[in-house]
Amino acid sequence: MSNIDLLRRTPLFADLPDAELNALAAHLSRRTFGKGMILFHKDSPGQTLYLIESGTIRIFVLSETGQEMTLNVHGAGECFGEISLLDGKPRSAGAVALEQTVTYALHRDDFLRCLHDYPLLAQRIIELLAERLRHLTAYAECLAFLDVPGRLAAALLDLAERHGVKRDANTVAIDLHLTQTELATWVGATREMVNRALVVFRDQGWISIEGQTIKILDMRQLRERTLR
Repeated sequence: MSNIDLLRRTPLFADLPDAELNALAAHLSRRTFGKGMILFHKDSPGQTLYLIESGTIRIFVLSETGQEMTLNVHGAGECFGEISLLDGKPRSAGAVALEQTVTYALHRDDFLRCLHDYPLLAQRIIELLAERLRHLTAYAECLAFLDVPGRLAAALLDLAERHGVKRDANTVAIDLHLTQTELATWVGATREMVNRALVVFRDQGWISIEGQTIKILDMRQLRERTLR
């Protein structure tokens, strides 16, 4: 995939004129991260926006005691790191590769020049930030009001909607190399609690589990579980 094709596939840049896409493409730098590699930590300097060509990135924060919480997961065609890019302040969270991941980095100076020249990009940034805010609001509601199975059901539905691959009319596969421990950091629970909830969902016929791939078999039942 060429740099221009990657930009066109990323909603943030998809509507820019060809001339600007060509200019931006010339400033993209390719980086590959192996599974488990840290791209950056919270509070580290943030001068680049990352576009994902392939692979998966998990966004996380750590408490003072070392407890980890997952905030989001990004896959191919998505971007991340935009907050520090806009305000020039340190990273608000860390990022780690869940599998071998190919990214392209865009430096802050190049991005801000494009933002100044093309107001449409500012509109896309506002839309992206609004999407991130809605995601975090929904996430906070889940943590505050749902039990662990309800939070897990909500997380699986979110992953299926954003990253799922439809296998047939009733099945959506989530193959993001997420371990049960990593799912636990997303729903604010222990790995054992997540394992028990997954077993219940499987026994009810709502999901199937094959290694680290979870297949959603009954979206409706999972949605109903988030309402209890």
